[in-house]
Amino acid sequence: MMQIKETHIVPEGISPLRLQEYGAGVFQRISTKSALKKAIKKELVLVDGVVASTATMIIGGEIIIYKHPSENKVKTRLVLKLDVVFEDEYLAIINKPAGILVSGNGFKTVANALPQNLQKSPADDAVSPQPVHRLDYATTGLLLVGKTNSVITKLNQLFENKNIKKEYFAVTIGKMKNNGTIDYEIDDKPAKSSFEVIETVVSKRFSYLNLVRLSPHTGRRHQLRKHLFAIGNPILGDATYFLDGLQLKGKGLYLHARSLCFQHPMTDEEIHIKTEFPKKFIKLFTESNKL
Repeated sequence: MMQIKETHIVPEGISPLRLQEYGAGVFQRISTKSALKKAIKKELVLVDGVVASTATMIIGGEIIIYKHPSENKVKTRLVLKLDVVFEDEYLAIINKPAGILVSGNGFKTVANALPQNLQKSPADDAVSPQPVHRLDYATTGLLLVGKTNSVITKLNQLFENKNIKKEYFAVTIGKMKNNGTIDYEIDDKPAKSSFEVIETVVSKRFSYLNLVRLSPHTGRRHQLRKHLFAIGNPILGDATYFLDGLQLKGKGLYLHARSLCFQHPMTDEEIHIKTEFPKKFIKLFTESNKL
């Protein structure tokens, strides 16, 4: 079995310490004393070429090597197939599934899965692909990704200048006006969303369910969910913003980022990408697949 080695050179002039005390945290894969103790017991730690024990003294200048099987790395690699709907050498657009974070400290995130799903950019300033905006954990739909430093910067500027048009669709609960604007502050900051009801069906449990087109004019956290809840028409399946007795469990959130429209920052081409509705939307509305 192949082994990968991590090497640490102890600085000169340190106060003498047992390896058990000194070694925790010096290797990427050994962050605690208990993990270090297990590695030492498995004879995976060498000091100056000699298999170490927990009592081995470190006085300065030693070369400490930690050996670990390469298969451990394979086992912990995230394997997640993403639906790539557009890609060139500068950017990509993926159709985010429900139930996954876009980024963050967790292991299973869209950001961690991007390198295995996208081609590396040949540009001089190529970087590991990065999402340039967020979608909530439960939200599905289009997510824009930059593949070079300069493009990520330019896409962020397009967002700041409101030159990227995003359109969402949601299923909401209750009777609604045909269209309108919601202009309620979120976290003491201005927030504005527009809505248009596309279709309404009668529901035994929810009275009415509406297929609603949504356009956020600002980008506050949970903006669409909070705004629709504020006017008494929460999104179906929302586990956070719901009316008593009208919470739908087990089907996920009925909120989908359906289209993105912007001018490509490198080619100046007008990019307009639109996805299909999730199947759970189509099951509720007969007209939705005609949009």
